[in-house]
Amino acid sequence: MWQVVNCKNGVSSYEIHRAIGVTQKSAWFMDHRIRLALKKGSFAKLTGEVEVDESYIGGKAINMHLSKRRARIKSTGPKDKVPVLGFLQRGGEVRAAMVPSTKRKALMPRIETHVAEGS
Repeated sequence: MWQVVNCKNGVSSYEIHRAIGVTQKSAWFMDHRIRLALKKGSFAKLTGEVEVDESYIGGKAINMHLSKRRARIKSTGPKDKVPVLGFLQRGGEVRAAMVPSTKRKALMPRIETHVAEGS
């Protein structure tokens, strides 16, 4: 697993096969399963005390070149920024997820996906 996450350009199954002494076919399956697990993230839901908050991510208009500012920034406030939902499990894991909006209909399915019931 260390080889897969440590190499910037990825690692071939043949390299894993030589390093840990398994067949190339087994190394290929392990490599793909590790990548799938990393892609999906954690399967366990957050439990106990969990804090959930939304924020808006995006650059300040003052830091942009005038031409970019005119093209991208249409108004003040969070309108031109991306809403992100953050989860913090006390003494544990932190997660973040992009959401389409900060309305209840958009947030509740994400919260139910990441947080265990009764937390």
